[in-house]
Amino acid sequence: MSALDEITKEKQRVSEALARLDAQREKLTGQLSALEATERVLARYSKGTRANETAPAITPTTTTNATTPARSRGRPRTTTVKIAARKPSLPSLADQVLALATGKTQQEIAAACKGARPNHVGAALSRHKRAGRIEERDGKLYAIQSTRTEQQAAL
Repeated sequence: MSALDEITKEKQRVSEALARLDAQREKLTGQLSALEATERVLARYSKGTRANETAPAITPTTTTNATTPARSRGRPRTTTVKIAARKPSLPSLADQVLALATGKTQQEIAAACKGARPNHVGAALSRHKRAGRIEERDGKLYAIQSTRTEQQAAL
């Protein structure tokens, strides 16, 4: 029974160590992103020689450069990280507009799409109308069920 207790204690010790490492990794990731942002600002506003001097000093200290492919000279790497890290929490504007087309006017749909500009809502509506997914009857918009969706529902 003592061997089982030792195993349990060892598992607990290892899990605590992993938790500490995860917390430290998150802290260092935050610091690294802050340093990268500072580096971009300095590169933008300082003279070219100053930015070139700091870049080689920072490059060897990062451990991720060996595992990541070489970057192009275009956009900074953090923008791609932000895009990959973004959570798809909300449906797209086109999906929101299509879901709201249940006998509402264009103004009501635009008001229901919080944070979206009215001209963007109008553009999404016109795309849906052209594609035949929304039709207008008596000034109100209605979503049309496609025959493919109905056929899939029948199966």
